[in-house]
Amino acid sequence: MKFLPVLRELALAYQAFERYSAPDMKVLDLTPTQFDIIATLGNQPPMTCKELGEKTLVTKGTLTGVLERLEMKGILERKLNPKDGRSQMIGLTKDGQVLFEKVFPHHLEYLEKAFRKLSAAEMAEIQVSLKKLREIF
Repeated sequence: MKFLPVLRELALAYQAFERYSAPDMKVLDLTPTQFDIIATLGNQPPMTCKELGEKTLVTKGTLTGVLERLEMKGILERKLNPKDGRSQMIGLTKDGQVLFEKVFPHHLEYLEKAFRKLSAAEMAEIQVSLKKLREIF
């Protein structure tokens, strides 16, 4: 069970990131899930729900409700997929794109304040390690 300390540090790192990141999103009046969806759709052509789910950290069950709430706020729109009438294409509205252009750079700057504490070599090492960890699963 030599992996348990690694598992613990991974979980603690994720929790620490959430504690740091979430308050900034709250200031932006978004949940982390809403931000993830807006950030994924920003400057992109519309995509299917399946594609959106694959590109975000949002589970399918959660995705539906969040999409409905963002649609009600006028941030995103859903249209029938012209290539497959059984699915929908999801994209940002003009207001959603304006919101993306406001919140995305703001949040990246906020995150950069924390990541600035790491050297380029440390970030590269962490990235390689995390990729290796992901690939074993």
